[in-house]
Amino acid sequence: MIGLLLTIANLSGGVLLGLATLDKWDGESNFFNKIAGVLAPFQTVIGGALVVLPLFRFSLLGIVSILGGILLLTHVFGKVPALETSLRKLSATLMPFKAIIGIALIVIGVLGLF
Repeated sequence: MIGLLLTIANLSGGVLLGLATLDKWDGESNFFNKIAGVLAPFQTVIGGALVVLPLFRFSLLGIVSILGGILLLTHVFGKVPALETSLRKLSATLMPFKAIIGIALIVIGVLGLF
Protein backbone atom coordinates (compact mmCIF):
# COMPACT_ATOMS: atom_id res chain seq x y z
CA MET A 1 0.00 0.00 0.00
CA ILE A 2 2.82 2.42 0.86
CA GLY A 3 4.51 1.54 -2.42
CA LEU A 4 1.42 2.48 -4.42
CA LEU A 5 1.02 5.77 -2.56
CA LEU A 6 4.69 6.56 -3.10
CA THR A 7 4.37 5.77 -6.81
CA ILE A 8 1.38 8.11 -7.14
CA ALA A 9 3.22 10.82 -5.20
CA ASN A 10 6.33 10.38 -7.39
CA LEU A 11 4.31 10.73 -10.59
CA SER A 12 2.32 13.72 -9.30
CA GLY A 13 5.36 15.48 -7.88
CA GLY A 14 7.29 14.81 -11.05
CA VAL A 15 4.63 16.48 -13.15
CA LEU A 16 4.56 19.51 -10.84
CA LEU A 17 8.35 19.87 -10.70
CA GLY A 18 9.14 18.99 -14.30
CA LEU A 19 6.36 21.06 -15.84
CA ALA A 20 8.68 23.45 -17.71
CA THR A 21 10.45 20.60 -19.49
CA LEU A 22 7.28 18.58 -20.05
CA ASP A 23 5.58 21.63 -21.55
CA LYS A 24 8.38 21.93 -24.12
CA TRP A 25 7.97 18.27 -25.08
CA ASP A 26 4.18 18.53 -25.19
CA GLY A 27 3.86 21.14 -27.90
CA GLU A 28 0.47 22.73 -28.45
CA SER A 29 -1.86 20.35 -26.61
CA ASN A 30 -1.15 21.70 -23.06
CA PHE A 31 -1.77 18.21 -21.65
CA PHE A 32 0.72 18.56 -18.80
CA ASN A 33 -0.45 22.09 -17.98
CA LYS A 34 -3.97 20.75 -17.48
CA ILE A 35 -2.74 17.96 -15.22
CA ALA A 36 -0.56 20.39 -13.23
CA GLY A 37 -3.57 22.70 -12.84
CA VAL A 38 -5.52 19.88 -11.22
CA LEU A 39 -2.58 18.83 -8.99
CA ALA A 40 -1.48 22.34 -7.90
CA PRO A 41 -3.95 22.66 -4.97
CA PHE A 42 -2.52 19.43 -3.54
CA GLN A 43 1.13 20.51 -3.76
CA THR A 44 1.61 20.51 0.02
CA VAL A 45 0.06 17.07 0.44
CA ILE A 46 2.14 15.63 -2.41
CA GLY A 47 5.30 17.21 -1.00
CA GLY A 48 4.57 15.83 2.46
CA ALA A 49 4.00 12.37 1.02
CA LEU A 50 7.28 12.59 -0.88
CA VAL A 51 9.13 13.43 2.32
CA VAL A 52 7.43 10.93 4.67
CA LEU A 53 6.64 7.82 2.59
CA PRO A 54 10.23 7.06 1.44
CA LEU A 55 11.22 6.80 5.10
CA PHE A 56 9.18 3.59 5.35
CA ARG A 57 10.85 2.01 2.29
CA PHE A 58 14.25 3.67 2.30
CA SER A 59 16.41 3.26 -0.80
CA LEU A 60 18.60 5.39 -3.03
CA LEU A 61 15.56 6.23 -5.13
CA GLY A 62 13.85 7.43 -1.96
CA ILE A 63 16.45 10.17 -1.64
CA VAL A 64 15.23 11.67 -4.93
CA SER A 65 11.66 11.53 -3.61
CA ILE A 66 12.67 13.33 -0.42
CA LEU A 67 14.49 16.04 -2.39
CA GLY A 68 11.44 16.49 -4.61
CA GLY A 69 9.24 16.77 -1.53
CA ILE A 70 11.51 19.47 -0.11
CA LEU A 71 11.19 21.43 -3.35
CA LEU A 72 7.40 21.13 -3.27
CA LEU A 73 7.24 22.23 0.37
CA THR A 74 9.32 25.40 -0.07
CA HIS A 75 6.31 27.65 0.51
CA VAL A 76 5.60 25.98 3.88
CA PHE A 77 9.06 26.46 5.38
CA GLY A 78 8.17 29.87 6.84
CA LYS A 79 5.81 28.11 9.24
CA VAL A 80 8.69 26.18 10.85
CA PRO A 81 10.78 28.93 12.44
CA ALA A 82 13.38 26.63 13.99
CA LEU A 83 14.34 25.04 10.67
CA GLU A 84 13.39 27.84 8.28
CA THR A 85 16.88 29.10 7.38
CA SER A 86 18.44 25.69 6.81
CA LEU A 87 15.44 24.41 4.83
CA ARG A 88 15.37 27.54 2.67
CA LYS A 89 19.11 27.17 1.97
CA LEU A 90 18.61 23.54 0.97
CA SER A 91 15.68 24.48 -1.23
CA ALA A 92 17.65 27.30 -2.90
CA THR A 93 20.49 24.88 -3.55
CA LEU A 94 18.13 22.36 -5.17
CA MET A 95 16.13 24.88 -7.22
CA PRO A 96 18.42 24.80 -10.32
CA PHE A 97 17.83 21.03 -10.47
CA LYS A 98 14.04 21.29 -10.17
CA ALA A 99 13.26 20.01 -13.68
CA ILE A 100 15.83 17.21 -13.44
CA ILE A 101 14.41 16.03 -10.12
CA GLY A 102 10.89 16.24 -11.58
CA ILE A 103 11.76 14.06 -14.58
CA ALA A 104 13.59 11.64 -12.28
CA LEU A 105 10.46 11.39 -10.11
CA ILE A 106 8.37 10.55 -13.16
CA VAL A 107 10.84 7.83 -14.16
CA ILE A 108 10.88 6.44 -10.61
CA GLY A 109 7.07 6.53 -10.54
CA VAL A 110 6.80 4.66 -13.84
CA LEU A 111 9.32 2.08 -12.63
CA GLY A 112 7.28 1.73 -9.43
CA LEU A 113 4.29 0.63 -11.50
CA PHE A 114 6.10 -2.55 -12.56
